[in-house]
Amino acid sequence: MELFLPFLLLIFASFFQGTFGLGMKYMNPMSWESWWVIHVLIAMILFPMIWAFLAVPNLFEIILNSPKDSIYLAMLFGFLWGIGGIMFGVSVPYIGLSLTMGIVMGLAGSAGSLIPLFQIENASSQPSFPYIIGGLVISLVGVAITAKAGIDRDKLISTNNSSNNIFKGILIAVICGLLSSLLNVGFANAAPIAEKAQEYGVIARNSSLAAWVVVLWGAFIMNFGYALFLLFKNNSWSSFSFSNSKNAYKWSFIAGFCWFAALGVYGQGAALLGEIGPVIGWPILLGLSLIISNYWAYKAGEWKNAKKPFNKLLIGLFVLIISAVILGLGNSV
Repeated sequence: MELFLPFLLLIFASFFQGTFGLGMKYMNPMSWESWWVIHVLIAMILFPMIWAFLAVPNLFEIILNSPKDSIYLAMLFGFLWGIGGIMFGVSVPYIGLSLTMGIVMGLAGSAGSLIPLFQIENASSQPSFPYIIGGLVISLVGVAITAKAGIDRDKLISTNNSSNNIFKGILIAVICGLLSSLLNVGFANAAPIAEKAQEYGVIARNSSLAAWVVVLWGAFIMNFGYALFLLFKNNSWSSFSFSNSKNAYKWSFIAGFCWFAALGVYGQGAALLGEIGPVIGWPILLGLSLIISNYWAYKAGEWKNAKKPFNKLLIGLFVLIISAVILGLGNSV
């Protein structure tokens, strides 16, 4: 029972993480940048702050009394993660969504787990170390298989196989993957903020919310700043006032809710797993969310008339489930 709750929370977090992208299908008639401004305000400021205020009394006092280097480092990692998110969109036109997703998810999951792991003293001598490394390797295999399935599906849909800029696209995706891992690195390095919250009497599960608030300040600065830059550059302010934008606003709110619900619930599960929580929880979150997102893609007909690639996808998703089980076992030894 001790392990049941944290892993149940990780499963719920994965559902939210795999679901939030649905909202991006309903941006029209808003421009990307106007929709994104609303989304990041909800996902990175409004919802995290409301949840944290409800669960963490004296939130700002806790943050102000936390080590300053932890605050600045957490915000820096959040800011760098924001750059990675923007680079994701740049990479897709060069090498396609499936290959970009495979590279980014693989690197974000592995680097986002390994960096916090090696920040733990004597990490390699821990009994869980072989399970973590084994689980990460298997997770990378699963991500690679699902990416290949996506590439094969795309080939059936499109005859455009131009590879003029494939090296550039892969390079951008690799940088994006490494930067995307820093969201979890920021969370792991914000642990002193969560510890300070516990000194104020906040339960361990909710103390992670104080850490997320700080990490997401940095993430918000980058994302909001870039969207604002595009609003001025493209002079697309009028897209806020489209009379038929109610559906886009609604999905922006839903996507923002799901996005932070994923991180907030993940943070609670990771906190219950102890010091090694961000190491084990992060790749489980990304692996299971890939399963959820492909389920929604299947429901939307994106795998229609692609039987062989779909069968390959199922193999990849099964491998991801195995990796999650192995990572889970690593916390029980």
